Amino acid sequence: MARLSILEFPDPRLRKIASPITDVTGKIATLADDMLETMYAAPGIGLAASQINVHQRLIVVDISNEKNEPVILINPKIIATEGEREAEEGCLSVPGFYEPVTRPARIEVAAINRNGEPYTMVAEGLLAVCIQHEMDHLEGRLFVDYISNTKRQMIRKKLIKQQRQQA
Repeated sequence: MARLSILEFPDPRLRKIASPITDVTGKIATLADDMLETMYAAPGIGLAASQINVHQRLIVVDISNEKNEPVILINPKIIATEGEREAEEGCLSVPGFYEPVTRPARIEVAAINRNGEPYTMVAEGLLAVCIQHEMDHLEGRLFVDYISNTKRQMIRKKLIKQQRQQA
């Protein structure tokens, strides 16, 4: 397994829309494993392939405290939503910033697992928030798109300054 580099806002590659995965191969399973390793090391609870500059519809999440309940979703699609919930969100691509975002409280998702088998799952609470957040990445959206333009620009400027200092 390998740890991968995570793109950071405002990198324009984060705005690219991901393509569907047409064939679930060993290469995709290895990518999912590498994404999990990267996510755990970051540390985070979710990662989309778009965040590592692979623009395919693949996300991984694990909200467990022990980091032993990974969920791999290939070509995820929300097929039902219920309710509404506001939760503070952060992002590995927007390090150090957290803002409240309103999303559906409960979702039903259809996806393909690492073995190429279709399945559906119901998620609520933090898991629902995490899945929706990661699915946004596949559409080229970030959680900062849900906040005011003023706050987004402030975050953008701070991250650019930090990135220049690290270079």
